[in-house]
Amino acid sequence: MKLASVYIKGQPSWGLVEGQQFIDMGAVCGAQYPDLRSALHAGIARLAAQYAHIAPRRALGDLTWAPVIANPEKILCVGLNYEEHRLETGRSVVQHPTIFSRFASSQTGHLVPVALPKVSAEMDYEGELAVIIGKPGRYITPEAALDHVAGYAIYNDISLRDYQRHSHQFIPGKNFPGTGAFGPYMVTPDEMGPLGPQVLQTRLNGQIMQQARLDQMLFDVPTLIAYCAQFCHLQVGDVIATGTPGGVGAKRVPPVWMKAGDLIEVQIDGLDCLQNPIIAEP
Repeated sequence: MKLASVYIKGQPSWGLVEGQQFIDMGAVCGAQYPDLRSALHAGIARLAAQYAHIAPRRALGDLTWAPVIANPEKILCVGLNYEEHRLETGRSVVQHPTIFSRFASSQTGHLVPVALPKVSAEMDYEGELAVIIGKPGRYITPEAALDHVAGYAIYNDISLRDYQRHSHQFIPGKNFPGTGAFGPYMVTPDEMGPLGPQVLQTRLNGQIMQQARLDQMLFDVPTLIAYCAQFCHLQVGDVIATGTPGGVGAKRVPPVWMKAGDLIEVQIDGLDCLQNPIIAEP
């Protein structure tokens, strides 16, 4: 299944994506399950079987995309998880994943413009695979980790590099409003299939800037889930952004920064393409 969070005439909803149609589950069970996170708690398969046949269908062009999970309790982001990116940053080899956090309020959806803040001219792209947790747990083993996955989506962990460099902590450069692009939708594991050969590609104005296979991660998805579940209790709807490949704008010579008028796209095989235009902050 493909699952999305959207706005319809300004009102939040969630539902299933089938081809060019959106099955508006929020219209028929939104009073009890108002968002995709609560639907994951209840069990998507059960809700789909019970309500999908009576839910209204809408054209995708008639809605506005929201972040796949608009209200996660936690967004855990992984740094330096591809060797090419580690090398271009000059960072040392590490024994454990590098983890930082992003706020839910910093997220945005597919096709929604991302504003270049007035206080920065160093906006960079970071195409990533996002993992959405569907089963809570603590001290999860790598062998059991994939049983806790509700689905996968595309994340663009857009970064303001000057603010990221203000200190050793990444958080300021990673949390400007509307810079965490997340979408268009999530795909359940049965439809996505085993992770590995899928290609992640980031394009800026049509030019390929990043490209890697998912099996080139230094720490794979089961390892990341198991590690995160050591220091926190993973909850349904939590998001793990698994890291970006090499080719970021900050490490190019000269650096490539996104600017108003640009279009940034992140594509992953099986997950479609996440697109966001860049605009100047009003």
